[in-house]
Amino acid sequence: MHLGELKSMLSTPINPDIKFDKKYRLASILVVIYGDDPIVVMTEKPQDMKFHAGEISFPGGKLDEGDLDLLETALRETNEEIGLNVTRDQVIGQLEPVVTLNSGFLILPFVSIVDKIPPLSANCEVEKIFHIPLEPFLKTGTRDPDPAHNIIQEMYTFEYQNQIVWGASARILKQIQSCLKP
Repeated sequence: MHLGELKSMLSTPINPDIKFDKKYRLASILVVIYGDDPIVVMTEKPQDMKFHAGEISFPGGKLDEGDLDLLETALRETNEEIGLNVTRDQVIGQLEPVVTLNSGFLILPFVSIVDKIPPLSANCEVEKIFHIPLEPFLKTGTRDPDPAHNIIQEMYTFEYQNQIVWGASARILKQIQSCLKP
């Protein structure tokens, strides 16, 4: 699969203002896909984080008071966490919001597909940056067998280098996987 094909399959209207249940806190992430053989950028959170310690996730975070909207949040957080500056016009679409099981966030995922990216640099909120070949990664997806994880939505897991991606990040990956199926 080439970037052009991915762009056509993942391009959607962008509406960074969503209606939501007030019991959730708003957050957003940016799915960054790049390269001739498409690669997705993900991060590992440090073990000492308050929320999602040690989890594999996408760059992003909670809506700050000064953010114009959730797209600005995703772009700001991506720049802060991994040193990648993505502009609004490089965002080609968004996916359906997902909720977190334990931390009470409603996350709006945005998608950016670019030809290449510069070297990335992790801040203190990121333990490690992963550059994961997209197609083989998506093929590892399975339904999460743990019934405790299926309380709020159907859950999935994906695997990369013996690490399990689960929760909201896996549900976002599942949406991408579904968009790419013929």
